[in-house]
Parts: sequence; C-alpha cells; structure tokens
Amino acid sequence: MGEENKTILVVDDEALILRSLSDKFKQEGFSVLEANNGEAGLEIALENKPDLILLDIIMPKMDGLIMLKNIREDKEWGKKVPVIILSNLSDSDKVAEAMKNQVFDFLVKSDWALEDVVKKVREKLRMQ
Repeated sequence: MGEENKTILVVDDEALILRSLSDKFKQEGFSVLEANNGEAGLEIALENKPDLILLDIIMPKMDGLIMLKNIREDKEWGKKVPVIILSNLSDSDKVAEAMKNQVFDFLVKSDWALEDVVKKVREKLRMQ
C-alpha cells in the first residue's frame, strides 16, 4: 500500500516544526493535514479521519493528551487510529498517560531526525 494515499495529521504549536514535518511528509508522498493546537487538531481529526496522527503534548487551547482522550472516545475510527506522540517533554508521568491511551510511540523531538520520524510512520502504517 503506497503512502501517496495515506493521510497524516500533524498537530504542533511550534510553527517551524509543523512546517518542517508537513513539508517532509509531502515530499515523501503523503497527504498532510495540519493543526497548531489541540482544539483545531481534534476538529480536523474527527472530520477527516487521517490514517495516522503525529501529536505534540504541550499546546494552547487543548493539550495533546486531552485531544488524544477525545479521539479515543470515537468508537470506530478513533479507537484504532495510530497516534505517535512527538514532544519535547520526556516526563515519565506524561509518557505513561499517553501509553494508557494506546499511543504507538512516544518520540522526544530533540532525539529524532525528520527521516527517522518518517521511518516510524511508515513502519506503523505497514503494520495496520
């Protein structure tokens, strides 16, 4: 199954990171949706039902963990959509809370190059 028909939602309040991730995934042939806060991310996610969500935690209006809980309340798509947390936060309590909501992976931004994030996404989409 090719990436060209896969849609990724990137939710991050840092404009540079959002743009970098979005541009990289578009270059790799993915369709990309963007949101710069959890509230907008939730609305876009429920409306468009992307194949995978890359989600930051610390954001205005609604943090990523609350957004994730809301997505998981959707009994069909939301229960099973893969979510990868991509955050600067490496707080073990937040990681545990994210994992409780069936997060595929928790990546600390400073530890991952764009190419590696793309590999993680491809790996997860192949597993579905």
